[in-house]
Amino acid sequence: MNRTPGARAPRIADAVAAKIEQRILEGTIRPGDRLPSERDLAAELGVSRPSLREAIQKLAAKGLLHTRERGGSHVTDRLAAHFADPWQEMLAGHADVQRDMLEFRALLESQAAYWAADRCTDVDIQLLDEAHAALEAQYDGAPLEACIDADLQFHQAIAEASHNVLVSHLCASIMKVAHGHISDNLRALHPRRHRWDQLRGQHRAIWLAIREHRPEDAARASRAHIDFVRECMGENALAEERRAVALRRSAQAAQPTRA
Repeated sequence: MNRTPGARAPRIADAVAAKIEQRILEGTIRPGDRLPSERDLAAELGVSRPSLREAIQKLAAKGLLHTRERGGSHVTDRLAAHFADPWQEMLAGHADVQRDMLEFRALLESQAAYWAADRCTDVDIQLLDEAHAALEAQYDGAPLEACIDADLQFHQAIAEASHNVLVSHLCASIMKVAHGHISDNLRALHPRRHRWDQLRGQHRAIWLAIREHRPEDAARASRAHIDFVRECMGENALAEERRAVALRRSAQAAQPTRA
């Protein structure tokens, strides 16, 4: 391979660090995942163990990996944590931020669905099929927490099928920020069979449009899903407000009548 005169060949450790970093970016290895053993990873990458150790040290210095004593090296959540942590508190305390979050989700998730439908490979379709099947399996009688987790995994599978690393990581961050509100919304929908079935149908519409490579339909179905979530959250907020008023009236009625 010809190189520009005077250019230095990349150091082996730098090249190895770049390969591992690429896997983190593309989601092949995720936050919390443990890297393969030093022996196995060095053999897979075709490098010496000292070069691999140096690469891991470089990624640890960047905050992408942390090493536990006798526990190997694990991927950190640095790419998401600094975004998610302050926004979770803001989202809980401000209704206008909640509205903005849904607006941003509509923009991000509809584009992710469009790109997924346009770009997904047969492997992506298989993974998406598995995520949708897992979600479908939770709709009838499964514990609600399992359904919430399956819902989040389904949306993340779509983001990863978009083949845009920023979309994938942003979607993961947004889902982390909005986890509490998504959970509350699903809990409110769960006993309302008609609404629950509507939710189920929306996920199916998104899934089919992506696997059948219909980008416009996928984006449209994704936007319709967020519109539905926005409507349901408004209904839930109104119901909570009415309940609070009723409780105040009940507490007032229980007070002794003063002469």
